Amino acid sequence: MSIKRVVVTGLGALTPIGNTVEEFWNGLSNGVSGAAPITRFDASQFKTQFACEVKNFEVTEFIPRQDARKMDLFAQFGVVIADQAVADAGITDDNFDKNKVGVIWGSGIGGLKTFEEEVTGFATGNGTPRFNPFFIPKMIADGVSGQISIRHGFRGPNYVTVSACSSANNAIIDAFNYIRLGRIVACITGGSEATVAAAGIGGFNALKALSERNDDPQSASRPYDRDRDGFVLGEGGGALVLEEYEHAKARGAKIYCELIGGGFSSDAYHITAPHPDGYGAYLSMKDALEDAKISPEEVDYINTHGTSTPLGDPQEIKAIEQLFGEHTYKVSISSTKSMTGHLLGGAGAVESVASVLSIVHQTVPPTINLVNIDESIDPRIDLTPNKAKQRKIDVALSNCFGFGGHNATLIFRKISE
Repeated sequence: MSIKRVVVTGLGALTPIGNTVEEFWNGLSNGVSGAAPITRFDASQFKTQFACEVKNFEVTEFIPRQDARKMDLFAQFGVVIADQAVADAGITDDNFDKNKVGVIWGSGIGGLKTFEEEVTGFATGNGTPRFNPFFIPKMIADGVSGQISIRHGFRGPNYVTVSACSSANNAIIDAFNYIRLGRIVACITGGSEATVAAAGIGGFNALKALSERNDDPQSASRPYDRDRDGFVLGEGGGALVLEEYEHAKARGAKIYCELIGGGFSSDAYHITAPHPDGYGAYLSMKDALEDAKISPEEVDYINTHGTSTPLGDPQEIKAIEQLFGEHTYKVSISSTKSMTGHLLGGAGAVESVASVLSIVHQTVPPTINLVNIDESIDPRIDLTPNKAKQRKIDVALSNCFGFGGHNATLIFRKISE
């Protein structure tokens, strides 16, 4: 059986720094922070009172009200993002067999706001069960892939992966494998999340995972900085249309780049803390490089997981140094979470879009708010502080690591015949 090549032919983005792919890239390349005081609920009693919310989003501009009310916000985000990517790829009934187009999405938590609202309503009532008939379909994570599939008539594989903050990368790897094995010709893949809610902020506060820099939210997400104090919760998501290369060429599709490798591993260490030596991260990147059949020296840019947590950031750098050796000091590294915040299960999707666009524009997005580099990090490492940088990028690697010890890595390459 021949292994087929897989390319990216469509993109979508709905993020805290832009509601389209173009706006998202403009925000990234200009080092814009998406952090601001929380508007989705009254957070005045919470330790963290800010987040990276999607702004100026009115769902009825994209989805009829009677349909939107049957979806949680994370699914609304997903449907809108998928619409963007499908339109960008130019998918029609005439140029695709929709029986061979899948929808494989990622979400770490799913309909958290729906669950919160429904259970709170019951708990504060008189004990009479008055649940919304759409409670379960809105809450379950796979609702979003089902909605996308129904909306576009895609009848290939349709499901949602759940692996915490690695969810979207795992979804993209699954889509990649189905296409290169010849099972389908294309897949709408990516991820979305909407957890800026009392349960989301309160839960992560209880874990002491979030930044509490309420006096200056825009500077709170500061990966690799000495003064980082936790991640900033984000929302939104990203989408990619992955397509078999020969199929894309035959229909004259615009091709952004090629997806050449996917790797994964487990820390097998702790349910929330990363392995202290970054061993799981090392294994995931190594697996991706082996899958792509390239050497570490061929990688030009690494979009790191880089959450701005005291534990996580240095472990990822350790893993990079262990795997890349002297090339660590030649590759460009940045964390776009410094701008978008952490989208949890949607993080890998927006960071994949960022990685693809870095190849398209030959530009490394910055790590903003990097004022005092952590003393444990070798100063020779190029963390792209505060300002985007133009350079040759033929190969970009993107990492995502999640609670549970899940690690997943993607590798994109500039297209060549």
